[in-house]
Amino acid sequence: MSELEQRWRDLGEFIREQRHIGHLSLRKLSEMAGVSNPYLSQIERGLRKPSAEILQQIARALEISSETLYVRAGILEERPDEADLVGEIRRDPWIDEGQKRTLIQIYESFRAAVGPRPVRTDEGDDHEISDDDGSTTPESVGAAEG
Repeated sequence: MSELEQRWRDLGEFIREQRHIGHLSLRKLSEMAGVSNPYLSQIERGLRKPSAEILQQIARALEISSETLYVRAGILEERPDEADLVGEIRRDPWIDEGQKRTLIQIYESFRAAVGPRPVRTDEGDDHEISDDDGSTTPESVGAAEG
């Protein structure tokens, strides 16, 4: 089996797993996603290569990120864990400073609600790293280790 065929099979298995986690029948998910039952079945078995639009419809129905399916399908490359969303918001030329502050506050409140996430060190151990306010960020890794 080629690498591409394996990727489609893995994507289909992932969609099936997500459907099971959501307690959805194949028929129900196909209705929610707006695709035919046989077509969704073929996607789950890795026999069909769905378009980005179909993947978006499936992701929406499963209530997961369409980016997750795009990465699994090879449409997008996986982002590194060190993504700097706050930096990207601050660099955006299309929104004003007040809007940037509001977006950053909302984002940080969501992150704080999730709680600290383990950060892998070079030794292979997982450590929770937190800032002065108790939130965990990748930026605090260097400060905690240094």
